[in-house]
Amino acid sequence: MLVQVVMFNLKDFSDADFRATCERDLAQPVAAMPGLVSKTWLANTDANTYSGIYVWQDAAAMAAYTQTDFFQAFANDPRIVNVSSHSFEVMEAPSRVTNGLALVAA
Repeated sequence: MLVQVVMFNLKDFSDADFRATCERDLAQPVAAMPGLVSKTWLANTDANTYSGIYVWQDAAAMAAYTQTDFFQAFANDPRIVNVSSHSFEVMEAPSRVTNGLALVAA
């Protein structure tokens, strides 16, 4: 399993409008991405910092997602700035002990 952390800030895009866009336009297409196990949507409105924590079945699924028109449109939206994306391999054995990623098979 692979975890991808995407972080960004909003520019000329209110928190309320962004949240509505996520619910109306973004959540369903993301949910349908091949190889996606889950995505958690995060917001720190005081710091104008937003993040998505994606859990992918494998690196190929994550790489395919970052090449989609959907991801590229998001990353290049002028209201979404300072986009960064980082990936991490899940250390499954200790994660099981600490109940990390509840979806990791026992």
